[in-house]
Amino acid sequence: MGLREIKKQLNKMDKNVLVNHISEMYKKYKPVKEYIEFNLNPIEPDILSKYKKNIRECFYPIRGMQFKFSLAKQLLKDYKKLNPSITSLADLLLYFVECGIEFTNDFGDIDEDFYTSLENVYDSALNLFPKIKDIESLKKRALKIIDESSNIGWGFNNGIIDIYYSYFK
Repeated sequence: MGLREIKKQLNKMDKNVLVNHISEMYKKYKPVKEYIEFNLNPIEPDILSKYKKNIRECFYPIRGMQFKFSLAKQLLKDYKKLNPSITSLADLLLYFVECGIEFTNDFGDIDEDFYTSLENVYDSALNLFPKIKDIESLKKRALKIIDESSNIGWGFNNGIIDIYYSYFK
């Protein structure tokens, strides 16, 4: 069933039935719960803080030693689905890269795919900058990422520099 058919069926339903369906989805599915909470009461700083904490824990788990890079990337995707402000999305994307760099500087080089992912996220963050009114603090963080990645292998630092200067001549 396509979206058009879904909308047609939903428009035919009684409001109370729709509220019951949405309430059930809210109780059963965490992504639905987050989406509804974010859109009904968008306390963006709190939600951004929660996502930062979860991403941080992927790199530096409270229990165990295994970092969970794929989960951290999934958290970025989940946050984007909430349709946050561009500024907070750029903030979270930069935070993800900062965590990856800190992790590398603490534990040593990872692999090329890891750094390619970080470069892609960095590029995504900087791509949002033209849409943000006050980018100075984000721009400082983007420059700091260049400095902090200077001793990382796989050509990562050069890639980060190239990305930065493709946006800021």
